Amino acid sequence: MADKNELWQKCAAFHGHVCPGLTIGFRAALYAIDLLELTFSEDEKTVCVSENDACGCDAIQVVLGCSVGKGNLLFHMTGKQAFSFYNRKTGKSVRLVLNHANREMSRPEMLEYYQTIKQEEMFTVKETKISVPERARLFESYTCEKCGERTAANWIRIVEGKKVCVDCCDRYDRFHV
Repeated sequence: MADKNELWQKCAAFHGHVCPGLTIGFRAALYAIDLLELTFSEDEKTVCVSENDACGCDAIQVVLGCSVGKGNLLFHMTGKQAFSFYNRKTGKSVRLVLNHANREMSRPEMLEYYQTIKQEEMFTVKETKISVPERARLFESYTCEKCGERTAANWIRIVEGKKVCVDCCDRYDRFHV
């Protein structure tokens, strides 16, 4: 693994600025490396399921090589500062849940706090709630018979006998008519 300071600088450059949120993801990724013997993932051996789509996800991409495009950075949106990490090679996994700082701290104080607190105090380590996600699949594409745009098969709906993308079909929800 690269020097932590060098890795931090790469995270800040990728994200565009330094902030408490980036620090949360950076520290979570480093802690996951320690707990699960993870390395930068050239493929899908390391997986992260983030429960938010905030700044910390950028650090996880840089440190662990998890990305949406590779299919090893997934989102289970709960609005929590929680991250589940999986090592496909060993079968081990862990869920890290942020222990929040005092909300009365200023932004610079919060940044300093998250950069200096011990990782064991920063996160509660829990068992993962979600089984390791399957590897990313490749789907055949179809042309939507309404708008003409190509769409992956798993997103096509059949409406009145025609293949239609989700943007072109009427939503069906019996509870919100």
